[in-house]
Amino acid sequence: MIVIGLTGSIGMGKSTAARLLREMGVPVHCADEVVHDLLAPGGKAVRTVARLFPESLNAQRHAIDRTILGRIVFGDPAARERLEGV
Repeated sequence: MIVIGLTGSIGMGKSTAARLLREMGVPVHCADEVVHDLLAPGGKAVRTVARLFPESLNAQRHAIDRTILGRIVFGDPAARERLEGV
């Protein structure tokens, strides 16, 4: 099996490339989709992330607000390390 990593900045065509690969029958694992699921309502990481960053919890939805979480972790390397440890 050959494993290919697809990386790049915003707007570089990663999603388009992944879609084309899927259309050709190539299995694609999208880490962004996995993380979105983990932080969505009922996601397996909601409780842990909420404990680490309580201000990121959207209590009404029982989910993590990724915009708030991003503001926290992208401005603080130590916070980002804690999140990456989850």
